[in-house]
Amino acid sequence: MSPHATSSPQLLDVADPEQSHWIELPSHRSSVRVARRSLNARMTGWLLPGELCADAVLLVSELVTNAVRHTLSARVLCGVGLVSEGCLRLEVHDHDYSGRGLPRCAPGPDDEGGRGLLLVDQLADTWGVDRSRLTGGNAVWATLTA
Repeated sequence: MSPHATSSPQLLDVADPEQSHWIELPSHRSSVRVARRSLNARMTGWLLPGELCADAVLLVSELVTNAVRHTLSARVLCGVGLVSEGCLRLEVHDHDYSGRGLPRCAPGPDDEGGRGLLLVDQLADTWGVDRSRLTGGNAVWATLTA
């Protein structure tokens, strides 16, 4: 399955549809790279500061990785929106109806993984998890400001 960009999902609170971007991807490891590249290209087109784009790309990478690794979803929906001057909202929606939510763990000092949500917590201004009105699964979101 190939990714495809779409402008139809509209949960991002943006006034101008040109200031949001959505991409739907198969729930596969390679989709993390595709999500990073797609969202980075859109944010670069909005002429956002490099540091803001870099942080957003890192957050998208972590959120998509979690959706791919820790849910039963076959597809993942990723969105980014410029909600106000210098403020981004990122969303990753899955199709996991199990109600398990996000993994909660405390990684040990020698663990190679398990720190994605710690990064999200440190980089994002705000973030959270809701039930997705688009997919019925999980919707993980984060906001960043320049």
